[in-house]
Amino acid sequence: MASKIFTTCFSILIGLFLLKDVDAYNDINVYELVKGNFSVKITNYGATVLSVILPDKNGKLDDVILGYETVDEYKNDSTYFGGLIGRVANRIGHATFKLNGVSYKLPANDHGNTLHGGSVGFNDVVWTVDEYVRDKYLSLHYLSNDGEQGFPGAVNVYVMYMLVGTNRLAIKMVAKPLDKPTPINLASHTYWNLAGHNSGDILSHKIQIFGSHITPVDQKLIPTGKIMNIEGTPFDFLKSRTIGSRFKEIPDGYDINYIIDYKTNKHVHKVATVFDPASGRKMELWSNKPGVQFYTSNMLNTTKGKDGATYHTYQAFCLETQGFPDSVNHHNFPSQIVQPGEKYKHLMIYRFTSV
Repeated sequence: MASKIFTTCFSILIGLFLLKDVDAYNDINVYELVKGNFSVKITNYGATVLSVILPDKNGKLDDVILGYETVDEYKNDSTYFGGLIGRVANRIGHATFKLNGVSYKLPANDHGNTLHGGSVGFNDVVWTVDEYVRDKYLSLHYLSNDGEQGFPGAVNVYVMYMLVGTNRLAIKMVAKPLDKPTPINLASHTYWNLAGHNSGDILSHKIQIFGSHITPVDQKLIPTGKIMNIEGTPFDFLKSRTIGSRFKEIPDGYDINYIIDYKTNKHVHKVATVFDPASGRKMELWSNKPGVQFYTSNMLNTTKGKDGATYHTYQAFCLETQGFPDSVNHHNFPSQIVQPGEKYKHLMIYRFTSV
């Protein structure tokens, strides 16, 4: 199933990313993708996902992602709700890295480190809309200039949100360096609560993560460079269990990169399955990337959200497929350096069901 979706998505992208005879829209707007009773809203500010509405086991519709009431509120956002993260998602230690003998200094926007691309990441810029078909897809692009947030080289970045089949959302990210090698690690930072965005915490959700190792971190959440087997530890979700079942052993909640166990040579691999017993909603996630950041919204603290909601700690989970954090400073991690003439490709596929 996932391999067929990958082929379909890539075929659509080849045509659209030629960007020929396509009208571009530079104003900030909201675009809705709808197929049956499944709908997704996206804004071209930060290529941000604003809502995902789908039925529960009784047919009741709920918005299952956290977010704000207005697009303007995303401009002052420190949570990264729904944003498209780049040029390099996650953390870069000491806000610096060296490439081809040259040291690059980045904005230190997170306790002396760089988080999610710097102080103005891809989630804080206006993207150009290339094509929009309400029941199929929305494609956007952004030109990141040489030196932007300290990163070398200009990069053309493309993202497409697609409704594929029944209650499936695919996100395809492509980036092409124009003149210099540069690190690229894009991610979608959506906060999920399958019971509904305003339904309380997600500790009773059951999750299975198809990764038997993590990249452990220091107190500032920078990887140590080690690879750790998690079997039998509180990080072990190889078998489905509730998110909160071993929270006493993880006092600050989960915020860690899992290394996905690739068992086949397929384009995409199953990353995780999440089930909410109360609503009966189930989410499955596939990706072609080697890691996934599992985050339990540990830093939410009475955050004012949409529909009059107030979000609290552990009210959502994030599953951010990605390359490994701080890869630019750990040569034993998979490289995120992309050369001019090469393409960075990142595919995420969500399938939603209810039982």
